[in-house]
Amino acid sequence: MKVKGILPGLLTSLAIAIISQWLAQLVPALGAATIAILLGIVGGNTVLKQPQLGLGTKFAESKLLEYSVMLLGATMTVQTIGKIGGLGIVFIILQMTITIVGALWLGNKLGFSQSVRMLMAGGNAVCGSSAIASIAPVIDADEDDKGTVITLVNLMGTVLMLTLPVLGMAVFGGSVILKGALIGGTLQSVGQVVAAASMVNQTTVQFATIFKIMRIMMLVVVVLIFGRLHQRTLENELAEDAVVSGNGNGHWLPWYVAGFLILCALNSLVSLPAIVGTTAHTISSWFEIIALAAIGLRLNLVNFLKAGKRLALYGLGVGTLQVVSALILITALLRH
Repeated sequence: MKVKGILPGLLTSLAIAIISQWLAQLVPALGAATIAILLGIVGGNTVLKQPQLGLGTKFAESKLLEYSVMLLGATMTVQTIGKIGGLGIVFIILQMTITIVGALWLGNKLGFSQSVRMLMAGGNAVCGSSAIASIAPVIDADEDDKGTVITLVNLMGTVLMLTLPVLGMAVFGGSVILKGALIGGTLQSVGQVVAAASMVNQTTVQFATIFKIMRIMMLVVVVLIFGRLHQRTLENELAEDAVVSGNGNGHWLPWYVAGFLILCALNSLVSLPAIVGTTAHTISSWFEIIALAAIGLRLNLVNFLKAGKRLALYGLGVGTLQVVSALILITALLRH
C-alpha cells in the first residue's frame, strides 16, 4: 500500500481527531472519541465523500485501532486486579458473562448475524472499539458490520456516560467504590469511564478505572472464546472444508492482542517507568480517536439508518441489561 495513497484519508482522520480533542475541552461530558465518530459520520456523508480518502481511512480504521489495543497493555499490570478485591473480580466476571450471553441471545432474537452479535457482545462487555477491533479478525467480520457495531456501541456509551453518574449518586450515595463499580463495570470505552467518573469526583475516577482495567484484562479470554466459537461454526457449516479463523492465516490470536499480553506481563514483572505508561496511554488514545474518526468517515449513514429500528432496540436492550445487572450484582456482592 503506497504512502501517497494513504495520506489524504489519514490526514483527514487526523484533522477530525485534533478538532475532536479541542471540542472535548469545551464539552468534556461527550469526550473526544464520541465527538470524533460523530464528526466523521457527518463529514463522510456530506462533504468528505471523495473516493481518494478511502485507502487512508481504511488504514486508520484497521491498523491504528490495532496499535491502540496493543499499547493499552503497557498501561496496566496484573497486580492492579488486587485493588478491587475478590468480590470485585467476581462482580466483573458475572457482569461480563451476563452482558455477553444477553447480547448474543437478544441479537439472535432480532435477526442479526453471528458476526454482529459477537461484536456487540464483546464491545459492550469488554472495552468498546478496542474489543471490537480485536474480535473482528478472529470471527472474519466484514468492515460494514464492524463499523456499524462500533458506531452503535459508542452512541450507547455516550448516553450511559451522561446518565450513570446521576444514577450512581442516587442509588449508592456517598460510596465511591460502588459508584466506581457501576461506571467502570458498565461503560464501554476507557475515555467514557473517566469522563463519567469525573462528573462525580476524582476518587470515583480511580476506582472506576480499576474496575474498567479488570474488564480490559479479560479481552484476551473473550477473543479466544469467540475465535473458538467461530471456528466451531465454520466446521459445522463446511465440515472438512472449514478454514481456521483469524485473518485467513491459521492464527486466531491477532498479533496486537499478543502484544497487549506481552506488554502487560512485562509491566507486571519489572514495573516500567511511569513515562512509558503515560506515553503509551497518550499514543493509544490518539490512535483510537483517529481510528474512530475514520470509522465515522467510512460509515454509510443511509445503510445504518435502514437498520435503525432493530439497531436501536438492540442497543437499548443490551444497555438496559448491563445497567440492571450491574445494580443487582453491586448490591448483592459489594454493598455492606
